[in-house]
Amino acid sequence: MKQSRIDKRFAALSEEGRPAFVTFVMGGDPDFETSLNILKNLPSAGADVIEIGMPFSDPMADGPAIQLAGQRALKNGQTLAKTIELVRQFREHEADTPIVLMGYYNPIYIYGNERFLDDAASAGVDGLIIVDLPPEADDELCIPAMERGINFIRLATPTTDEKRLPTVLNNTSGFVYYVSITGITGSAAPDAQNVAVSVERIKQKTDLPVVVGFGVRTPEQAASIAAAADGVVVGSAIVAAVENSLDAEGKATDKTVSAVSDLVSDLAGGVRKA
Repeated sequence: MKQSRIDKRFAALSEEGRPAFVTFVMGGDPDFETSLNILKNLPSAGADVIEIGMPFSDPMADGPAIQLAGQRALKNGQTLAKTIELVRQFREHEADTPIVLMGYYNPIYIYGNERFLDDAASAGVDGLIIVDLPPEADDELCIPAMERGINFIRLATPTTDEKRLPTVLNNTSGFVYYVSITGITGSAAPDAQNVAVSVERIKQKTDLPVVVGFGVRTPEQAASIAAAADGVVVGSAIVAAVENSLDAEGKATDKTVSAVSDLVSDLAGGVRKA
């Protein structure tokens, strides 16, 4: 693969000597236009890489906050095609910030793998995280994605042992996403010391950046986790900020976009202190 936006961003951050701040937002939450405005504001608020969730009706790895975000998006008509369109419209305003689509394989399979990859590449998607597609199925999506210049980012977890880790790392590109806790997103706070040990173990096996996610909610947590990693992901806290800004009918208010931007700015400050 040629150097992707993700590769370039992590190389630039390495030169700066700081970790990446990776934000997760649900595509289409609470509606398409508000979601697009949230995305447009993330880079200036401090996001170095943006993950966009692809809404799915059965998100088995996600906690309540992200599940509800997906339900809101689906209720308001969000589809995989519209999530790709979000990226396309975002790219009209921002050429450099890497975009990673994150979610589950079922919607992609229904959409059609080849069609999905072609549309994602043309829209400006840089990476994929498909949480329920194992390395044994690399021919299905991973290798075709890489052939189109899209990084395929794999998850490593606290239960990924020495025997399994090389398989997880094979064909992984962009970065490795280390899941800092066992369980669903947003369910517990990670232990910074344990995370540091696990990150070091992974880094002994790969030259890729290792980014840590699941359970990070505050600037202080972000700083402690980022100190031992190449980046930190915050998702549940951000989608909760969206939820808490909505009106009684679940519609966006004039505070929704700024609620996310303000939180992201605070979290970015924490990461930059690492």
